[in-house]
Amino acid sequence: MIKTSMASFTRREFIKKASLSTLPFLMYCNTLKKQPNVVYVFADQWRASDTGYAGNKQVHTPNLDNLASKSLVLTNAVSGCPVCSPYRASLMTGQYWLTHGVFYNDKPLKPRGVTLANAFKQAGYATGYIGKWHLMGVSEDLPYPQNRQAPVPKDKRMGFDFWKTRECTHDYNHSFYYDENDVKHTWQGYDAIAQTQLASEYIETHADKGPFFLMLSWGPPHAPYETAPQKYRDMFDPKEIKLRPNVPKELEETAKAEIAGYYAHMAALDDCIADLLGTIEKGGIEKHTIFVFTSDHGDMLRSHGMTKKQKPWDESIKVPFVLRYPQLHGKKGQVLEVPFNTPDIMPTLLGLCDIQIPKAVEGSDFSAIFAGAPAPEEAVALLSCPVPFHQWGYSKGGREYRGLRTRRYTYVKDLNGPWLLYDNTLDPYQMNNLVDHPSYQSIKAKLDERLQRKLLDTRDAFLPGQEYMKKWGYGWDGSDAPD
Repeated sequence: MIKTSMASFTRREFIKKASLSTLPFLMYCNTLKKQPNVVYVFADQWRASDTGYAGNKQVHTPNLDNLASKSLVLTNAVSGCPVCSPYRASLMTGQYWLTHGVFYNDKPLKPRGVTLANAFKQAGYATGYIGKWHLMGVSEDLPYPQNRQAPVPKDKRMGFDFWKTRECTHDYNHSFYYDENDVKHTWQGYDAIAQTQLASEYIETHADKGPFFLMLSWGPPHAPYETAPQKYRDMFDPKEIKLRPNVPKELEETAKAEIAGYYAHMAALDDCIADLLGTIEKGGIEKHTIFVFTSDHGDMLRSHGMTKKQKPWDESIKVPFVLRYPQLHGKKGQVLEVPFNTPDIMPTLLGLCDIQIPKAVEGSDFSAIFAGAPAPEEAVALLSCPVPFHQWGYSKGGREYRGLRTRRYTYVKDLNGPWLLYDNTLDPYQMNNLVDHPSYQSIKAKLDERLQRKLLDTRDAFLPGQEYMKKWGYGWDGSDAPD
């Protein structure tokens, strides 16, 4: 039996421990002649349900759908702490939120251990980052929103050399960024398109120079929803939008208007995906390039009467995750249902590239599973909100919670005890809370036991949010500022 939770394995170490069930992975290891390039593309606030390949017939994502048909698709990819900065901090460290300390937006990541880009650099990769950063690399003394407008110092870029980045903005048509020398530039037009063009230039430049690791972070489809280029907005009529059944009737008109703009952003990004894939293919590096498309978290968009993220419902936590790697998978699409959480991304990418996984990493290396090894049936993804804030601050009904997303169930506790239990197979829109249902008490007990084990493994005492703010020295007055 392969113990997939051992995140410190390199591929060579894995081979020594592997069983015959991992034969595809072993064959791949033996034929690997050079380390692959990695192009990691992630949107902001793109929920998993809103893609054509996931069954949504209203969105316009033909290029993403075509990519999915030739790639590994993770149907239970989860953003375990579903909000911007915590996701990015876990992406860069492979750690859970109470380890790296970024469980609240606009708090600085001070990594303890080798970061993702530095691990690639140490393995001989060129590294580049384009777009939204949102890891608070600037001065902690600057107030909001000035803290999102200053350049990120070189010593806080965590291993990225090529640098065309801004801390955070959602003004996609009047957007600026800083380069490696802190010189300020303006993206021309809709910034995601301009960023994609620059990413394509980077790929072209590095195609024949050895392995590279490039991250492209888009701001859309995060609100404001109505700011995509006009030709994409014209594609969607709010009156024609069909809503998820968990949107309350009194919010339907608002939800339709927001979702029409949300889909317009997605249509624009879908064209950007085509441009990136075309550049990779033109450069002759498709076979040896890992291409990932995903998102940092989802968006409630009035489902259950709620907005934005942080919440434990699927609209908030589930994200698209598509990984194309022809050297390993060929061009045949595959679907993987095992829960896959944010801290697992770093060790899995490193595992696929045969790079030593730093000891400080807490996530699991799924590279063998991605190659065909059996996934553990008991796998779970931890859900966490250490401190609710901004749109979901305490005054707006926010609460601390911990929970699990399994293949089938969602189970969540707040500080008062069990809060939510959904059978996602029978109830895909999570409209029937079974937490007190007599027929589900044994299931709840088993899930609660698994949650307690997970909290113990991650050294999470599940304390009130103020305790974590005090521990990390974060100033907070309880206000609900915008994100």
